[in-house]
Amino acid sequence: MGKLTKFEDLKCWQSARVLCKEVFVSSKKGELGKDWDTRNQFRRASVSIMNNIAEGFGRFSYKEKIRFLEISVASANEVKSMLYLFDDIAYYEKNKLIELHAMVDEAHNLTLGFIKYLSNK
Repeated sequence: MGKLTKFEDLKCWQSARVLCKEVFVSSKKGELGKDWDTRNQFRRASVSIMNNIAEGFGRFSYKEKIRFLEISVASANEVKSMLYLFDDIAYYEKNKLIELHAMVDEAHNLTLGFIKYLSNK
């Protein structure tokens, strides 16, 4: 991995940003768009994924960086858990759920990969 100078260069942050945008756009519609509390939690969890990656990047020790990345992974798990609820209560169509699950998995896996990379330094 080459020298990283800004968090915007991180693949995990880029992936989380795409996910976050899709969460905001898609949560405006349907029943979820009317459920303010649940929609707000869904959005906050998705924002937490990308923001904790960015905040961790700004930390100086590997231990601190990894801690924020771990929080990002936990937020990705929260988003994924909410997607199962949305399936159970029919807040999204199946094809949108599949798309969102894939996006969460990508951000999650890329963040875990970055954690592994930092852990080996």
